[in-house]
Amino acid sequence: QVRLVESGGGLVQAGGSLRLSCAASGRTISTYAMGWFRQAPGKEREFVAAINESGGSTYSADSVKGRFAISRNNAKNTLYLQMNSLKPEDTAVYYCAATSSSGIFLTERGYDYWGQGTQVTVSS
Repeated sequence: QVRLVESGGGLVQAGGSLRLSCAASGRTISTYAMGWFRQAPGKEREFVAAINESGGSTYSADSVKGRFAISRNNAKNTLYLQMNSLKPEDTAVYYCAATSSSGIFLTERGYDYWGQGTQVTVSS
């Protein structure tokens, strides 16, 4: 069983930056593919970015490409999401997810473990 805890969310002005962290416990995540999703009020949860087990392969949604970067430090059992040039439409609860499968996964069904989420609010 993998437990995931997100942190780093908060209130930021448009154009600002935040770095989200997702600390894993219970298992080493070096063999787990991971991802970030977000859910805005009144909307369905959507894919943000994904990374494979080694960190050598990543994929981001078009809406965040060039602004957000997913990375991981397997020695620290931690996943990151660096968010730059934030926009009000990035406001959402951000969730990290993990799966014991290998590769890159773009849908919720690909993941077995989820964190509780961290709120990101971007003011205009």
